[in-house]
Amino acid sequence: MFDNNDENQLIEEVVEHEAEQDIVSDSEDATYEDRAETDELEKAPLSCSESSMDDDNEAPDDVDIDEVADTAIEVLQTILKPFEIGDITIDEYDGDEGELILDITGDDLAVLIGRHGRTLDSIQFLVSAIVRRKMGYRYPVVVDVEGYKSRQRQKIESIAKSAANRAVSQDRDVPMRPMTPYERRIVHIALRDDVRVETESEGEGSERHVVVKPR
Repeated sequence: MFDNNDENQLIEEVVEHEAEQDIVSDSEDATYEDRAETDELEKAPLSCSESSMDDDNEAPDDVDIDEVADTAIEVLQTILKPFEIGDITIDEYDGDEGELILDITGDDLAVLIGRHGRTLDSIQFLVSAIVRRKMGYRYPVVVDVEGYKSRQRQKIESIAKSAANRAVSQDRDVPMRPMTPYERRIVHIALRDDVRVETESEGEGSERHVVVKPR
């Protein structure tokens, strides 16, 4: 279990994560290098996070998945205690890209998602960072709430494919609505194998969005 120092570290990492989101992902004053780094993260697999892009400690070939899952669930349960959300169930399963998915189910869990999924993103950031610290290597962990991220991903993938079809049929660039870095990453990945189009993030701050362009 975590002591008070660990709880303080959690708070510090939440603040740091939110600062990274505001400064690197959304800042109007971001440098060219910052923007290039952010674009690289957006097009990385969904199981990657800001905390793992610069981490060379990949999981060993003989990784004990059960140990990783047990550690991740223990960390997640500790983080969730202050929310006082009552009885919950945490289901674990493997994702399409080899990540460990922890799906939380229970009553009235909207507080865990937050506006535009920002609270859920912060929870996932903390779980990933602490599990990496405990295990000594990085293993992709995704935290979901009653399939929220899964549903959002399917919805955004559908919108992205429609935008691609429109870009090709009309032979013009199609700008999508402003999205969070995670949502933009879904678009990039959904269309990365579509030889008809290419995607690029444009705009600043809360107006940053993906543009789908015909090749």
